[in-house]
Amino acid sequence: MKAVLYIRVSTNEDRQNPKTQELPLIEYCKNKGLEYDIFQEYASGSRESRPELDKMLTGIRKGLYNKVIVWRLDRLGRNLKHLLQLIEEFKNKNVKFISLTEGFDTTTIQGELFFSIAGAFAQFERALTRERINSGLDRARAENKKLGRPFGSKDKKRRRKSGYYLRWAGK
Repeated sequence: MKAVLYIRVSTNEDRQNPKTQELPLIEYCKNKGLEYDIFQEYASGSRESRPELDKMLTGIRKGLYNKVIVWRLDRLGRNLKHLLQLIEEFKNKNVKFISLTEGFDTTTIQGELFFSIAGAFAQFERALTRERINSGLDRARAENKKLGRPFGSKDKKRRRKSGYYLRWAGK
């Protein structure tokens, strides 16, 4: 059986480099003699459906993997409810979950407790970030500052709508 290395960064490589997570995860697998597949994506952790996460879950449901390894818990998700659903699914499929930097092992009762606590903190951190952003936007609006891209959209090309209509109609 193989392990899954799930790597997620919120922004492109210019601001967050996935190698920061990838290299220690690969080293861990090599030290433990584990075969692995890597699922890497650029997506918000608040979204429950992400392309690579969905592919990983499909592989788990098919029984291809017996371990999910992440750099940190918040890389898997930022919503406690979603994290708990994922861990429950892993548990039902006999898939071990490992958070490398936090040392979670969800096969024990203590590991489940620490996972729940850390998940709550991840959700709290996400809510704080959202609150700070909204406060900054409210302040900028009160100061009558222009919000959004400073130069508007770069793409000014007119597009045909026929393809959109065909896709929408399901043809």
